[in-house]
Amino acid sequence: MEAKFNWDVIGIVTSLACAIHCALLPLVLTSLPLFGINIIHNLVFEWIMIGIAFVVGSYALFHGYIKHHRSFLPIAIFAVGFVFLFLKQFFHSAENWFLIPAVILIISAHYYNYRLCHKSKCSSPHHKH
Repeated sequence: MEAKFNWDVIGIVTSLACAIHCALLPLVLTSLPLFGINIIHNLVFEWIMIGIAFVVGSYALFHGYIKHHRSFLPIAIFAVGFVFLFLKQFFHSAENWFLIPAVILIISAHYYNYRLCHKSKCSSPHHKH
């Protein structure tokens, strides 16, 4: 049995994980600094999460574009989402104003890419990559 990864699903999961980290973790885990653990607003951790989301997303979207549907729209939506995500890192006072559209756009790009790939039958078990 051959395992097949759906990179759009992985991209959605990493985007959601980033959103949960940025939005909910500070509310739930505010006591961690008392124990010497600081992942809330930890720049290294945040940039690693952004990097993972970018690598996974880029692979999924370019794979869909090149091999299946030739639509640039998911890549453009993803790019705008990442602009918002980068802005979030530099304008901390407006962090949520950038984070919310970033997550919505990045997830939308993956979903749209997934739908386009599905229409081209790339999700068929008989399709070889």
